Amino acid sequence: MEESLTLVTLHSFGAFQCNLKSLSPLHSDGNVTIAALFSLFNYYCMNMYDSRCEDEKPIEFKLRSYQVSLAFIFAIEEINRNTHILPNTSLGFELYNAIDSHLNILEETLLFLTGMRINIPNYTCRREKKAAALLTGTAWETSIQIGRLLNLYKYPQITFGRFDTILSDRGQFSSLYQTAPRDIFLSHGIVILMVHFSWTWVGLVLIDDHNAAEILSNLRGEMDKNRVCVAFVEMIPFNWITSDFKSRTRHPQILKSSANVVIIYDVTKSLYGIIIYITIHPITWKVWIIKSQRDVTTDIPYFIFDPFHGSLIFGQHHAEISNFRKFIQTYNPSKYPGDHILALLWNTYFNCSFSGPDCKSLIDCLPNASLEMLPGNALEMDMSEESYNVYNSVYAVAHSLHEMNVKQVETHHHSNGEVNTYPWELHSYLKNIYFKNGAEKLMLLDSQRKLDAEYDIFNLWNFPDGLRQKIKVGTFSPNAPQGQELFLSDHMIQWAIGFTELPRSVCSESCVPGFRKSPQEGKAACCYDCTHCPDNEISNETDMDHCVRCPESHYANTEQSECLQKAVTFLSYEDTLGMTLTYLALGLSALTAGVLGVFVKYHHTPIVKANNQALTYILLITLIFCFLCPLLFIGHPNTATCILQQYTFAVLFTVVLSTVLAKTVTVVLAFKITFPDRLMRWIMISRAPNLIIPVCTLIQLVLCGVWLSTAPPYVDSDACSEHGHIIIICNKGSTIAFHSVLAYLCSMALGSYTLAYLSRNLPDTFNEAKFITFSMLVFFSVWVTFLPVYHSTKGKLMVAMEVFSILASSAGLLGCIFLPKCHIILFRPHRNVLHHVRNKGHFKGNINFTA
Repeated sequence: MEESLTLVTLHSFGAFQCNLKSLSPLHSDGNVTIAALFSLFNYYCMNMYDSRCEDEKPIEFKLRSYQVSLAFIFAIEEINRNTHILPNTSLGFELYNAIDSHLNILEETLLFLTGMRINIPNYTCRREKKAAALLTGTAWETSIQIGRLLNLYKYPQITFGRFDTILSDRGQFSSLYQTAPRDIFLSHGIVILMVHFSWTWVGLVLIDDHNAAEILSNLRGEMDKNRVCVAFVEMIPFNWITSDFKSRTRHPQILKSSANVVIIYDVTKSLYGIIIYITIHPITWKVWIIKSQRDVTTDIPYFIFDPFHGSLIFGQHHAEISNFRKFIQTYNPSKYPGDHILALLWNTYFNCSFSGPDCKSLIDCLPNASLEMLPGNALEMDMSEESYNVYNSVYAVAHSLHEMNVKQVETHHHSNGEVNTYPWELHSYLKNIYFKNGAEKLMLLDSQRKLDAEYDIFNLWNFPDGLRQKIKVGTFSPNAPQGQELFLSDHMIQWAIGFTELPRSVCSESCVPGFRKSPQEGKAACCYDCTHCPDNEISNETDMDHCVRCPESHYANTEQSECLQKAVTFLSYEDTLGMTLTYLALGLSALTAGVLGVFVKYHHTPIVKANNQALTYILLITLIFCFLCPLLFIGHPNTATCILQQYTFAVLFTVVLSTVLAKTVTVVLAFKITFPDRLMRWIMISRAPNLIIPVCTLIQLVLCGVWLSTAPPYVDSDACSEHGHIIIICNKGSTIAFHSVLAYLCSMALGSYTLAYLSRNLPDTFNEAKFITFSMLVFFSVWVTFLPVYHSTKGKLMVAMEVFSILASSAGLLGCIFLPKCHIILFRPHRNVLHHVRNKGHFKGNINFTA
């Protein structure tokens, strides 16, 4: 493992070893001073029981914090050069080091207050004026410790760490101000990033401090709104020290979870243990989403194979300060001899030697040495997030002092322009100050009016191998229009080790169009099965919760991902079925016309005369129209054809059945009366049975009239019967009227059948009743079968079924009644002579009736 260059450990400098702890703080004189407390270096002892440890403590430098101190000095010098801020006043500074322990932090704060190494509370030996304000560090717990002490003296404290709600409590910390903007929209930004990459299964690593509940609530709320699920939540104890990372079984979920994306919210000292554990035991195939003020490019140790390669980092956006890089490049011991850390860096990296024990004089240095020449990326040359906050903190104090100065000049006209005040008098100006910094960005300290933070998104590259770099790949602006908050250059992102393309982090694979999500019982909403959509329902997007039913005018395609427009169809002449029925109807009508021609041609023969020629011709002519009637059912329906279909069918079949009934009655009257009286003879001679036809037809016309006046047939569409089609059909209107018409026809058929059955034993030559009996059986069978079959079919088949029933029942009448007679007329002419008829025609008194 390479040791991070941000933590430079120096053990011994021989005879000229500097005791940094005994040296005075770095300072610069001025009319007014500003103090700052940074954690620049630590002393630590390898063996706390070693009595020599006090004098041989190794020194651990924190170059990242050192860069923050350089931003502090840079801001002081920039303000001193600015003639518009404190024009007659020079700013000085005092820079203190705070070792990472509660005792040392309070000790250093008392040193600042008393001005001497022996700390005596409520006493100061300062001859010069106290600093106007104290700037304190990154960790909120440090600011709280110092804030409670300074609050006793109403001493202004400016903290440059991340914004913390607990520090905004004016009841506890009336003298404390925060420079950093609020980050209340960070959770929203992180979740939008999840949505952007379709990551719905993520882990969370949080510090279990006073902010944990609020952060977790915000994250869960944003995730729920955007359908992102939490795979696990790992709460790291607030006081978890670095050495605890050796307890490998303490947090197994990070290793075992199927989530490929893990959010590390706010990298702090408490999280260093788990981060170092991740580094030492690389967890590949993970994408780390990190929110940090600390610089993971330098603060975290790494391997050549870096587990944090490909991480995405949210850092608060800050403007570039143009001259800061140049300041660092020219910052050297000759210009700043009082900076002991700078001297030690020159001694370590540029072959310089100390000329004395004061850690100031250097000899034999590498010419033209610069902080920019430090190896690796040990010291950032551009301002970090913390440095930018320190820079703004100095400007906030300076502008407040300027406002105070102006107020004093206005009040005391004899004032020479110098600021003469006590530190606590600065509060009224600090709480209301707003200004533009060196980058012309508006800044203010009031927590109630504070601006919301914007974020830069960085991608961590371990390229070249072993040298981390942060590459800006996007931004998040919470105040941008909805849908435009996140800007990301996806093509610039280098993903974590093991991913050759965009990583996926889902509990269940996406449900493709045509399927819907089916939740798994007892698991998170992101864990589901994919279920195929029901018939005529679609899902046209991935991961749809519900399928959508297609409208009646559309149907679902085979993949059930799209609704297609249904084609309008009907039983047309171009269809195979329609064409077949058309040819069948025309053929049968032609056949019936042929039979009629035969009967007309042979009208003088006994077999034609014996069957009541008038009724025969009426029946044959009506049958011709019955066979042509189905043509009304074929073709595009309209209101006229819909009405004509049913009424023509009803009237024509009424005429046919009433004619058959009249023929049956005629036969019965002719052969069942042995001694007919005068009335019977008159009935037979006057052709009174023929009145059956108009009477029965009139009854049917009345039924049709009632049907037409109440609920007549109309044009309708059927969108459900045939997949992908809307069938134009004729709705019968009143089903009761339709079935009443059929019942009336069947009753006439039943009457004809009954009378014909009673006449079955008449002489064979004139026994037409036998043929009528069979024809009525056929008619009855067709229409009794028609009803259940008709109601079990849909669409065009219903129409075809009705057409077929009309043709079948008409053909039954034609075949059973007339084809046997045609057979005799055409093929058995010897049986169609008067001699043959007379020989066969004796019956009960030799009564012989001819038409």
